[in-house]
Amino acid sequence: MTPAPGHPARVAGPINASAQTHLVLIPSYNSGPKLIETVREARCYWASVWVVIDGSTDNSMVDVERLAATDAGIRLFVLSRNQGKGAAILHGLRQAEAAGFTYVLTMDGDGQHPAALIPEFMATSIAHPDALILGRPVFDDSAPWIRRMGRKVSNGWTRVETLWRADFDSLFGFRVYPVVRLREILENSCWMRGFDFDAEAAVRLCWAGFATLDVPAPVKYLTVQEGGVSHFHYVRDNLLLAWMHLRLMGSLLRQLPRMMARQLKSSRR
Repeated sequence: MTPAPGHPARVAGPINASAQTHLVLIPSYNSGPKLIETVREARCYWASVWVVIDGSTDNSMVDVERLAATDAGIRLFVLSRNQGKGAAILHGLRQAEAAGFTYVLTMDGDGQHPAALIPEFMATSIAHPDALILGRPVFDDSAPWIRRMGRKVSNGWTRVETLWRADFDSLFGFRVYPVVRLREILENSCWMRGFDFDAEAAVRLCWAGFATLDVPAPVKYLTVQEGGVSHFHYVRDNLLLAWMHLRLMGSLLRQLPRMMARQLKSSRR
């Protein structure tokens, strides 16, 4: 049963326990009216929903600020200038770690990700604490053909970069991450701050030893009339992705001997 708007779902068992360790983290840059809708819907399904405003100029944080003033489950952080999705998530990770949370579920603030699946993602995470819980997008006819083809190319590269041990959607941001390890990876890199965040974060966490688990999730590309907002720039962001995959391949080649030795040692046990 769907909970009433403004009230978190009352769930039992492991989900209830994970409400103390898991939170929903929503980075947002000029998401428009969809942001407050996303926050309200996420709050229906989870106890802690945090929003990081990444230098937005559209006043989309105003309604969230009002809601946070009356709902202790919602926290709002505002960055003074736009720094990119990865930077916003890093800020949220630091705050989450300080508050004692160990996992975050990231979702976009533009209404594309299904908040109703939050409990399922959290339950999967608590059942598999050493795995990345990655959304596997299920597209409808609203998804642009060129965007789907671009994903296939990026997904192919990430399979190579993980030595075919992981097969996941590299660009879908509806995921559950380990707080400390992802924070360390971000702090040790000057990259992963923009559109390159989702793919590189997953690859580097796989290199760090995390398994991957897919959970199917419907995704809808909203039209402008429906309130959809997109900051994807085809030339700029595709060049950024190409550079990211070149960097990852170079890093993979440098550490490949060590990775193979570790895998061989593990297989002998």
